Amino acid sequence: MRLVSLCPSLTETLFEIGAGASVIGATKFCVEPRSMPGVVRIGGTKDPSVERILELEPTLVFANREENRLEDVMALEAAGVTVHASMPRRVAEVPALIRDVGEAAACEGRAERVAAEVERALDEARASACEAEPRRFAVLVWRRPWIAASSDTFLSNLLEEAGGVNVLDAAAGRYPEVTMGEVARLDPNLILLPSEPFPFARKHVDELAAATRGNPLRFLLCDGQLLTWHGSRTAQGLRAARRWLAR
Repeated sequence: MRLVSLCPSLTETLFEIGAGASVIGATKFCVEPRSMPGVVRIGGTKDPSVERILELEPTLVFANREENRLEDVMALEAAGVTVHASMPRRVAEVPALIRDVGEAAACEGRAERVAAEVERALDEARASACEAEPRRFAVLVWRRPWIAASSDTFLSNLLEEAGGVNVLDAAAGRYPEVTMGEVARLDPNLILLPSEPFPFARKHVDELAAATRGNPLRFLLCDGQLLTWHGSRTAQGLRAARRWLAR
């Protein structure tokens, strides 16, 4: 089997379930696992080289409907390549996705163990959420302009499962542009600043605290991979979300 992955979290999941030896191509943003000997880089998630992928003669290409472009998927399918496209919107959908990827990659046994670990972490998060006071949160994902994630996103659902309440509901759109005045008026207990897609750093905490006239302790720099990568990393993400909301 010859596998190509166009999505970093799916690449990591393929290696975690034991299909790494079959992965022959991945994007330049596929950085986990750190060592992928022999894997050809086929461009970015938004601009992969369809020609290079076809040269690799893959059996199957894994894609994400939000991360990757429809036109690239259609071009691959038009060339006769089978594409496995997914897009989990909720954490509860991840175990089924992992099992589906495992079946497609002929790694059902290890995929089942990884999926079951996500289910355990989700049960733990839900039990913990029932015992704690809900925490109102906001998540910024970009700067200039400021863009936030509404409740209609995977990352928001991960935090909600751990006991959070997003101050931006789905009516705002999935990733609305916001002002710091709006964020201040919504008055979240916690404002998360993930390390990706925008690389937030300490200087941005100071900038935002000044812009909102808020306590710098209300802002939290966090691991963007734990927050946004769906798949084998989701169990870690749920446990991290519990820690972030409990601070």
